[in-house]
Amino acid sequence: MANPVNHFEILGKDGEALQKFYTDLFGWSIDANNPMKYGVVAKADNGIGGGVAASMDGTAMVTVYVEVDDLQAALDRAESLGGKTVMPPMDVPGGPKIAQFTDPEGNLIGLASGM
Repeated sequence: MANPVNHFEILGKDGEALQKFYTDLFGWSIDANNPMKYGVVAKADNGIGGGVAASMDGTAMVTVYVEVDDLQAALDRAESLGGKTVMPPMDVPGGPKIAQFTDPEGNLIGLASGM
C-alpha cells in the first residue's frame, strides 16, 4: 500500500492572522490553545488534519507530511534518489515523530511516524 499524506502545515509570519484567514475562508475550527500557539485543524471526514501557525523564521510555506514506518529509512531512500535531509527525525512533544527533506527540485516534504 502507498504511504498516505496524513498532515499539512501552513506557516507564515503571523500565525494568528493566518488562523483567522483560514477560519474565515473555509470555516475551519482551529485550536491554538497551546504554549506554541500552533493552530491544530481537526481532520475532516473526507480529508486530513493539519496545522496553521507562525514559522520559526517568518518564512511562508506549505508542507505536506507523509506517513512512513521508519523515518530514517525514508530519509535515506529520499537521499539515494536525489533528495536532501533538512530535519533529521525528532519527537514532537505529545505527538508523533517527524522529519523533513527536500526533493530534487527543492520542495520541502515532511515525514511522520505514529500519527
